Amino acid sequence: MIDIPKTAKNGETTLLSHVETDELLARVNHQISQGTFDKEDQQLILQMVEGLGDTRGMVRLGFAEALGKIGKPAVEPLIDALLHHANVVVRRAAAKTLTLIGDPQAVPHLVYALLNDEDTVVQGSSIGALARTGEASVSSLLEILASSNSSESHKGHAAWALAFIGAKAKDRLYTAYDSDSPEVRAAVVGAISKVAEENRDDTKAMNLLLESLQDSSANVRSEAAAVLGNLKYKGAIPKLTDLLNHEVGETRKSAALSLMKICDRVSIEPLKAALDREADEEIKKAIILAISMLERQSETDDW
Repeated sequence: MIDIPKTAKNGETTLLSHVETDELLARVNHQISQGTFDKEDQQLILQMVEGLGDTRGMVRLGFAEALGKIGKPAVEPLIDALLHHANVVVRRAAAKTLTLIGDPQAVPHLVYALLNDEDTVVQGSSIGALARTGEASVSSLLEILASSNSSESHKGHAAWALAFIGAKAKDRLYTAYDSDSPEVRAAVVGAISKVAEENRDDTKAMNLLLESLQDSSANVRSEAAAVLGNLKYKGAIPKLTDLLNHEVGETRKSAALSLMKICDRVSIEPLKAALDREADEEIKKAIILAISMLERQSETDDW
């Protein structure tokens, strides 16, 4: 568990009635639209943050959007609310509002909320903000993936965020693939898939995915096979065909399903040969499915 990062301390704010809250929101929106909002007025910003706890969803959204437009001056009050506010609704909304701002200053605090807040919505909103912040979040996300103290849920969140960031941090991702952590490598493969989807001519991305089929980790191999299948990358067929002979059953299964998705009839005969020698009944089912789908596709193509 990491220490809570230092943040600005909230001043006292007054709880407002619905009428007063509506008047406050209308007033700040008018000032923002007119360019007269005083971004140095921290007490007003703090009162807006309190508005994130309003019982009405549209009012909470209104304050979040207004704070998002204010930007940098609202970051510290939002961080303080995220980490310390007793009202979970405010903590949730603070994380979501930090998503709108995307300030790198919030990264370590969002990580803390992800790892330590007991509310799953706060956790999910924090990872959303980290994803939206982009490249500035990559190092922290990789640390979560590599840490033995991170839960599977946290690692799953981190992998999703890396995939969301994708091409915006592709150079960092290529470097991270050298990690000793299989979780990091698998997450990098998932994130690089987004790079490949956006640019099929990115040979570096495709080569990394192909290289990952030979990774020492079964999870990384399976992730790479799934990605290449989704991309329908025919250049992967020879390596995937070789994996039909792999000693690890899950890898053989992943290869068969990937060949099915690539949908090239050239894979039918290698799959039939693999079926003849396969002893695992579950893997046989996957191979039979792959052969069936490819043969059906071949019949359709003949028309």
